[in-house]
Amino acid sequence: MSAPLQIRLQTALGSGALLVSALLAWGATGISSEAGYAGVGPNFLPWVVAGALALCGGFLVYEALTGGWRHLEEPSGAAQGDWVAFAWVSAGVLQVATLITVLGFVLSCTLCFMLAVRGLRGAEGKPAGGPRQLVLDFVTGFLIAGPAYWLFTKLLAINLPGLTQTGWL
Repeated sequence: MSAPLQIRLQTALGSGALLVSALLAWGATGISSEAGYAGVGPNFLPWVVAGALALCGGFLVYEALTGGWRHLEEPSGAAQGDWVAFAWVSAGVLQVATLITVLGFVLSCTLCFMLAVRGLRGAEGKPAGGPRQLVLDFVTGFLIAGPAYWLFTKLLAINLPGLTQTGWL
């Protein structure tokens, strides 16, 4: 790839980040700024993300216009994406969106973890594992999702869908 084309593409990428930042900031203006917990309103995080993205986009444009991204290394990994691994990880994310109100937060996140780990193992060229690995993945996912659910519902008082009305699952 020629140097001028590479610099134009790098500048376009940085400009795209700035555009997304501007859209986020515009969207944040429509969110209420009424102070909530600890004096922080619901529009605080969108503004932080928009600001951080603007800084990154500005830095990318600056770097591109002052000589391009220097010392680029050859990217690691395969020449093509692993579509099977992508499908496993995507299935995990999509099932959470579909089943969280049916299975509850803990079980749907546990299932998401199981599917995503299977896909990531496949992307590394490792075997997915048998029944023992499936149980281990379930236990690991449950041990991550359970405390996360408890922290959100009990400590932060954020309502997440549960499987039971007890507030523990």
